Amino acid sequence: MKWSALHDAAQAIASIAGTPCPPLTQAIRAFPAQVRDAGEERRLQAEQEIADLSAIMEAGLSALLAALARGSHPQAAARALWSEFVRTRDGLLHLALSPQGTARRMA
Repeated sequence: MKWSALHDAAQAIASIAGTPCPPLTQAIRAFPAQVRDAGEERRLQAEQEIADLSAIMEAGLSALLAALARGSHPQAAARALWSEFVRTRDGLLHLALSPQGTARRMA
């Protein structure tokens, strides 16, 4: 559920950034099942990474929406948040797919 909600938030952020949001790939859609089947250690690591990313995205999207409500144009901030999302999501995909189960850490 959180995985889907993250992508919904990312779509809103991409829209604010003026960045195209590509459709979800099969690897992205299959991530929850893959990480669930990857073993407890990877699952726990993925859950923590998703919780961290959710906190960043929630705060960031709230700030972007507040800026828009004040008449600001937060495209640069939205692009930065979008980039952070993509980098972290790609690290999580690597975690699920790599034989070693090591995620590339977000900044």
